[in-house]
Amino acid sequence: MEQDLSSAKRKFADSLNDFKFRCIGDAETDDEICIAKSLQEFAAVLRNLEDERMRMIENASEVLITPLEKFRKEQIGAAKEAKKKYDKETEKYCGVLEKHLNLSSKKKESQLQEADNQVDLVRQHFYEVSLEYVFKVQEVQERKMFEFVEPLLAFLQGLFTFYHHGYELAKDFSDFKTELTISIQNTRNRFEGTRSEVESLMKKMKENPHEHKNISLYTMEGYLYVQEKRHFGTSWVKHYCTYQSDSKRITMVPFDQKSGGKGGEDEAIILKSCTRRKTDSIEKRFCFDVEAVDR
Repeated sequence: MEQDLSSAKRKFADSLNDFKFRCIGDAETDDEICIAKSLQEFAAVLRNLEDERMRMIENASEVLITPLEKFRKEQIGAAKEAKKKYDKETEKYCGVLEKHLNLSSKKKESQLQEADNQVDLVRQHFYEVSLEYVFKVQEVQERKMFEFVEPLLAFLQGLFTFYHHGYELAKDFSDFKTELTISIQNTRNRFEGTRSEVESLMKKMKENPHEHKNISLYTMEGYLYVQEKRHFGTSWVKHYCTYQSDSKRITMVPFDQKSGGKGGEDEAIILKSCTRRKTDSIEKRFCFDVEAVDR
């Protein structure tokens, strides 16, 4: 899960870094340059934060998980073993006591003395094992005060370092953030200011299209379908064409409808004649034949 989150953040940063704004016009304003640059700045900040976060997580394993695992295995594990030994000796001692209490008073003095000596021996061993168990439990309780708390302190210090890094990163980003905020506001204000003008112009153009027709370098321009011969027959290929009556120059650019743009190299010819096709001579309407000067 952690790796998936990290991978998703880095992919998001890569997408922001690769994204490009398209600005209207040939020249970009300072505000447009600032806004376009912002996505790369965002990507850099996200990557930087993610790198520091991964360092914090990797460091957590070293300063927190590993020491606690060691404490659990070496100290708590040893205490558990001491308890097992204590329980075993307790059972043995209780068994010897019960056996000793059931001895008959008619036993010989030497036999009773030997039984007493055995009880003393087992009692002494039980006493030693009990002390070792109590000592180990006390040791674990005391070690908790530093071997458990110290790694937690180190982990929190790493967490504070991560947050401090984010704070320093935000402080460094502050100047660009202020600049970007101003650029965004300027762009919004320009948009709001020109929107009504554009809507008014659009309304005028709709009402009087001939008065607002664009002045063009060309006598005519637009899309035409050119019949081309292919190895499997003929086909109609869409072109964007321009015509200048003074020079009788026609320029044709293949247009790819799917990609919405230029689909090949420009071709220019000098017009020699243009003859309208008879309606019954071809299946398409509004067709004409063009003859060039050089072919």
